[in-house]
Amino acid sequence: MTTLLGIFAALILGWFALKWFANASPSAILGKGPWLAIAAAAVVFAGLLLSGRAALAMTMLMVGIPVYRALTRGSLFGGGLFGGLGGARGTPKPGHRSMVRSAAFEMELDHDTGAISGKVLAGSFEGRALASLGAAELQRLYGEVAPDPESLALLETYLDRRLPRWREDFEMDPAARHGRPARAGPMSEEEAYQILGLAKGADEAEIRSAHRRLMKRVHPDQGGSTFLAARINEAKDRLLSKHR
Repeated sequence: MTTLLGIFAALILGWFALKWFANASPSAILGKGPWLAIAAAAVVFAGLLLSGRAALAMTMLMVGIPVYRALTRGSLFGGGLFGGLGGARGTPKPGHRSMVRSAAFEMELDHDTGAISGKVLAGSFEGRALASLGAAELQRLYGEVAPDPESLALLETYLDRRLPRWREDFEMDPAARHGRPARAGPMSEEEAYQILGLAKGADEAEIRSAHRRLMKRVHPDQGGSTFLAARINEAKDRLLSKHR
C-alpha cells in the first residue's frame, strides 16, 4: 500500500511538472527548471526507499548532494560561472552577452563562447565590422586609436583573440609604440572623406553637417577621444579648404 501511495504521488508531481513546462516561458524554465528537477529527484528517491531499493536510493543521494550544493552556491546556473563578465560599462543581455562602448568601438562579448565581435564607431573605418577588416587595416586602425586608452584596450583585447601574434606581426614604428599614430604627412583628401563618412565631392553644407554629427559623438567634453576629435577637425579643415 505504501509503495502504491509513493508511485501515485510521483505520478501527480510528474503531471504538474509537465504541465508547467508546457506553458512556461524559456526564461522561467531556466530560472526554475533546475529546482523542479531537484524536486522530481526527491520523489524518485522516496519511491526507491518505499520500494525497498535502499542501496540504489543511497547511491542517488551520494550523487545528488554535490549537485545540490553547487546549485545553492549558484555555480551551475548563473552567478558563479558567468558572474563578473559585465563590468561597469558592460551591460548583460539575453543569451549571456555584454555590450561595451568606447569612443571608437562598440564591442559585444559572448559569455558562453568568449567570442568578441565589434564595430568601428569613428575614424577611417567608421561603420565597418572588425571581422571585415584585414590585418593591414587592423594595423592602421590600431595606429588611429592608440592615444585613446579605452579604445586601445578594447582593440587589443579583440586582437588577442583573433590574431595572437599581432604584436610581432604589426611591426609598428616607435611613434605608434608610444601612443602616437604614425603619420605619413598631411591628411589626404580621400582619407578626410573617409573619416567624415562622406562621398567624394560633398558640398560645404554636407561637410559641416557630418563634422557636427561626429563631434557630438567623440568630443572630449562628452567623454570622447581627444585624438579622434582632432582627426575629425583636421578632416573638416582639409575638405573645407577646397571651398574657400
